[in-house]
Amino acid sequence: MPYLTAPADACRTASGEQLGFGVPGYAHPLLAPAEWAELTRPGTPLHWAVLNIANGPGSRPDPHCLEAAGRLRNARERALRGEAPDAAVRASGGRLLGHLDLAHGERPFDELIADARSFIDWYRVGGFYLARCPGERSGLPAVRRLTGTLHALLAASDSADDGGRLVLGHGFQPYPGYAEAADQLVTFQGPWTDYRWSQVAEWTADYPPERFAHFVHGVPRTHLEEAMRVARWQGAGTIFFTDRDDRDGQSDPFATLPRYWDEIVSRIGPGISE
Repeated sequence: MPYLTAPADACRTASGEQLGFGVPGYAHPLLAPAEWAELTRPGTPLHWAVLNIANGPGSRPDPHCLEAAGRLRNARERALRGEAPDAAVRASGGRLLGHLDLAHGERPFDELIADARSFIDWYRVGGFYLARCPGERSGLPAVRRLTGTLHALLAASDSADDGGRLVLGHGFQPYPGYAEAADQLVTFQGPWTDYRWSQVAEWTADYPPERFAHFVHGVPRTHLEEAMRVARWQGAGTIFFTDRDDRDGQSDPFATLPRYWDEIVSRIGPGISE
């Protein structure tokens, strides 16, 4: 892509800055109870987690998802009120985001807004993850219209503090103007074999690390430290690394915990830095 260049100056994320997790979408809470329980475990630096039922909010409130959403929301509220020790605040401060599938810009605006309203009304989400977001310049006006409306819906609800959070799930380096359309952009989603040799877009140097997220699958345990160095070098503040891949018998490698979950939590948890 024309915006890609190798970083030529210094590490983009200072060694003392705290990485955190963004969870792009665990399996349904009934199928992945351990994964959802980990979201509020003290010592886990969670930034946000995505709730996805049937590629959206589903047709009606799901009792298992209501319970999982309530636990995460209550943990966040306790953390914001200062009712937990420092380590637990970092663990419990994550937002719940509703999954909206943009289908690369093909889904009608009204359908997306209807899904957003259901997420807010049923699960009181604190923001949205815009999956399969287009990244070309031509798609930017429609995405800006959508994110502006979503921010207004969140601001009018009682479920989102600080106006909520919007994450654009490109999975690649988009046209630079998208950085002004949402709170965070997913600028890499793919296998470790590509990530370890990837290059960062030069324009991202104008923004702080909390504006970017990287999701990498197939990361061996022995390469965790290297993967974190790549994330910091490229200026990503939110990550999800897993040793799972599509050969593990499931199409989504991010649907379950990595086998080294405890280790990666300890590596980037409170007080850990390079």
